[in-house]
Amino acid sequence: MSMFDSLSRFGVTIRQAHVRNKAIHALNSLPVHVQKDIGWPASPPSDPQAALHALLLGTPR
Repeated sequence: MSMFDSLSRFGVTIRQAHVRNKAIHALNSLPVHVQKDIGWPASPPSDPQAALHALLLGTPR
């Protein structure tokens, strides 16, 4: 496998992570009652697990 193949796969991974983070941010910005209706877990500020992840990893969710 060439170096360019590896770089291409790395770029795709970064792009997918960016899209996933945008979707998570959009869902977290919905009103709480809508989040509950669609079954989305609690937003990070009120989610103790997310607070722990933010403390340990530096990023929420």
